[in-house]
This record gives sequence, structure tokens and C-alpha cells, in this order.
Amino acid sequence: MCKKDIYIENGVIAKIGDDIPIAKNTLVVDAEYNYILPGGVDPNTHMEMEMMGEVTADDFFTGTRAALAGGTTTIIDFAIPAKGESLISTYERYRKMAAKACCDYGFHVGVTWWSDKVAGEMDELCKRRGVNSFKTFMAFKDIWQLSDAELTSVFKQCRKLGAIALIHAEDGDFIHDNQRKILALGFKGPEGHLLSRPEDAEAEAIGRACHIACQTMCPLYVDHVMSKTAASVLAVKRKEGCVVFGETLVSALGTDGSHYFNPSWLHAAAHVVSPPLRPDPSTSDHLIQMLNKDGLQVVGSDHCVFSGQQKMVGMDDFTKIPTGTNGVEDRLTVTWEKAVHQGRMDPMRFVEVTSTNPAKIFNLYPKKGCIQVGSDADLVIWDTQDPRTISAQTHVQAVDFNIFEGMEVHGIPKYVFLRGNLVVDNGLMKAQSGMGRFLEMKTFPKHVYKDIRQKEDVINIRHNLNIEKCFYC
Repeated sequence: MCKKDIYIENGVIAKIGDDIPIAKNTLVVDAEYNYILPGGVDPNTHMEMEMMGEVTADDFFTGTRAALAGGTTTIIDFAIPAKGESLISTYERYRKMAAKACCDYGFHVGVTWWSDKVAGEMDELCKRRGVNSFKTFMAFKDIWQLSDAELTSVFKQCRKLGAIALIHAEDGDFIHDNQRKILALGFKGPEGHLLSRPEDAEAEAIGRACHIACQTMCPLYVDHVMSKTAASVLAVKRKEGCVVFGETLVSALGTDGSHYFNPSWLHAAAHVVSPPLRPDPSTSDHLIQMLNKDGLQVVGSDHCVFSGQQKMVGMDDFTKIPTGTNGVEDRLTVTWEKAVHQGRMDPMRFVEVTSTNPAKIFNLYPKKGCIQVGSDADLVIWDTQDPRTISAQTHVQAVDFNIFEGMEVHGIPKYVFLRGNLVVDNGLMKAQSGMGRFLEMKTFPKHVYKDIRQKEDVINIRHNLNIEKCFYC
């Protein structure tokens, strides 16, 4: 840690040094006794997303204001088509909705069905629309779930295009059957959501997805790793040579699945997310250990919020509860509290898992995710001297519940800059609708594909030497 001046000009970092001379009328912010962090990069948000006939409470204006309030200056959202729907038309619809965003943004595009048309649209999105990642699902049967054969086709196309495959890893067929059994036993409340989706269903799917990715030489990003078992499987696959990256959620670090048994239905339903929060109280500590050991690389939010009234559509059937929790506003503060403030992670690793790593994986680095000359001036003055208490009464996000309610946090964003614009001024929101810019994410990100090319080189060498053993065996 060092003390340096940072000079911003035309939205980028122009100089870093000691006693930098400045012109008159230059805005000067004193960051003494505070950390200066790169703006957070959240690769997992859902603004204006439709689920179970409901649309999330946060749109691209309110949700991105909340992101900035929490120190996140870049989000990557999801444009997910229904089965049979055009990927490009879905992407274009989300681009229009996102025009009111306050922070910078990009998109993953969902692949929920497979055909030659889908393959062609993936090609168009990568080459001309600034997309370099595609989300697939092993769960949500009859809605988004793909078969293993379809996943193989998608992964092959991603590899061909230099894109990254994202996966929601849960055994959808097992869960679908389990849900019927649990409903028949009379478990209709939010606790049924947890009971129907055990850790094994998550861990098995991760192992299977990694196998398909390895066989197709496709880089894989596993969203929302929520359990100890699943995290351990992913870490083992990385050690075996699979080019796979793992993301856990701030909700898994900051709370747990005991809330599904709360006597208040609304309280319990507010915590429904897929995969579910786990009731094992040691889960958070294990996930933080995995982040420190690079078994996991990213903390996302999976911000997908529904009001209590919206959640109540599943009052008599837990399978109909819209899934999702808050997180985009509290991702940095809660991760700092649970990991750094409690002495379980150093500040440098905190920056990596909340900003640098997602920027590198999705090819936004060094424009985003770091503080260096030429980078966008996305900066957070991080105050560890003045703790605050998280509350739904004071948060910025447009939802009536906060799963971190009452938590005292000892790291908060005091000032936030987006491309040099002061958007949070000592707690005062100054962000305007439309300030955010769309970020084109180019294919073949170096941080990801250097490992793919190394594996291919090894395989070619073995083939030339007539070594028949599979590299991944």
C-alpha cells in the first residue's frame, strides 16, 4: 500500500505520482486515511428481468444507481430469450432498456434452445454486437434447461467464436422430480426450495459441465457456486487442467439458508435464490477460503430482486416463487466485512475478486478493474473509519427487503467516480439516467484463452509423439 496522487483527465487516469501539479478550478478530493479502489465489476446482475410472470423490482436506472451507491461502476447483465426466441432480438430489447443505466454495462446472452439459427446469431453477436459470453442452464426444466448434447453444441460454438460459456449448474431433471415429491409431502413453503435442491445436485452438475467444457476445449464460467461441495468440485477440476472459473455470491458470504425456515413466509421467501443458500454455517468460511486459494475467482451479486408482493405468487407452491435476492448495492461492503474486516482476506485479493478478475475474464481489463495510467477513471474512495448499518429503509435499490438487514459494515464507498464523474459524493447520489455506456466485450480474452491455447499445444505435442492418453484423463 502506498500514498500517491491520481490525476484524471477526459475520463481516464492521466497521471499517478507524488505532488502532481494541477490547474486552477480542478476538483480535489482528499482520500487520506482511506483506500482508493478500482470501481467494482459485477458480472452477474438481472435488471428488468421477467420470471414467473413478474418483472424485477429494479430496472436499469434504479439498479445501476444502487450499484454505484455500493461502489460498483460496471455491471454485466443477462439478455435471456425464451425457448424459440431470437437471441438478437432479445439482445436488442435489453440494449434499449439499458439506455437509462447510470453505470457502465455489458451483456451476456442466454442460449435456451439450439439450432443452426442460434449458432448463426451467436456468430453475429460476437463479431458485430460486442458480446463474448453466452449463458446456458442445466436447470429450470422446460423453461431454459438444455440437454447435454445441446450444451456440447453451444460450447463448441463458443470455442469456435472465442467466447466464454457461462453455466447455471444444477441437475435440473433431479430437481424437477424432487420438487414433485416434496410438494406431495406437504412442503409448500420456501423451505421446500432448499429441500428440493441439495448440494449434490449442484456439485454433480458442475462436474458434468466441466467434463463437457474440457472435451470441447471451451472456457467455462460457473455462476453462483453456493455450497462447500460444489466449490470443492470446481477447485479440483481447475487443478486437473480444466479452464474453468468459479463465481460465488455475496449472499453466500453474508447470510445462510437457515432463513428458509423463518416463521415469516415473506422473510423466508425473500431469501429464495437458485442454487439456494445453504444452512451449513461453515459455508461462508469455506467459500472465502476457496477465493483465497484461487479455487474460486469472483464474487458476484446475482442481483435479481422481487418485492414481497411479487414473491407471494408462490405462497402455496414454492416452485412458483420468483427466485432472486439483492446484492448489487451491498456486494463490496458485505464482502469486505465478512472477508477483510474479519481478517480472512487481504485488501489486494478483495480487489481481485470484486473487480480485477471479472474484468480480465470478460476482456474489460485494463480499461476496467485496475488503477493505472490509461484506465477508465472508475475509482472508489473506501472509508473504513465510519461504519454503517445496512437497512431496507436506507438502501438505494428499489425493493422492500434486504437480506443483510441489520448488518454493521466497516468498509463503505465514500466517494465514487465513473469515468472521472463524481457520482457518489460522501453518500449523496449524483448519478444521472443515461450516464452509463455500453461496453463492447471482445472475443478471445487473453486471460482466458492463453490457457486454452496452452492445453491445445500440449495435446498437439502428445498427438505428434503418438501419446494416446487423453490430456484430461
